[in-house]
This record gives sequence, C-alpha cells and structure tokens, in this order.
Amino acid sequence: MSIKTGGMCAALAAVLLALGGCYETNEVTVHQPGEYKGKSDPLLEQQASAREESLQKRFELVQTDR
Repeated sequence: MSIKTGGMCAALAAVLLALGGCYETNEVTVHQPGEYKGKSDPLLEQQASAREESLQKRFELVQTDR
C-alpha cells in the first residue's frame, strides 16, 4: 500500500468515525399536557402550603381594596 492510499484510508476512517459520533436515534416521547409522570417531590409539597398562604394574602390585599 502506498503512502497516498494509506493517507486516504486514514482520512476516510477519520471521517467515518466523526460522522458516527453524530448519529442520533429517532426516539420520540409523547407526553400528555399537564400530566407530570415523575416521582413526587416532598420539598415541593412542603413549600406549597407556604406559597398558597402567601398568594391568598396577596389576593385578599388586591380584592379588598375595591
């Protein structure tokens, strides 16, 4: 094998290796809107009551001045 042929083979191998790294599977995940299917977060539930209380206070401030 000559140097020119060896260089072309090496270049072809490098191009194939580079293009192989760009391959991406065509997997599509369909989600239903508004439905979270992951694990529940206990910290989020703890924060919900404090946030709900804060929002209720803000709502009362805005609605009672009318």
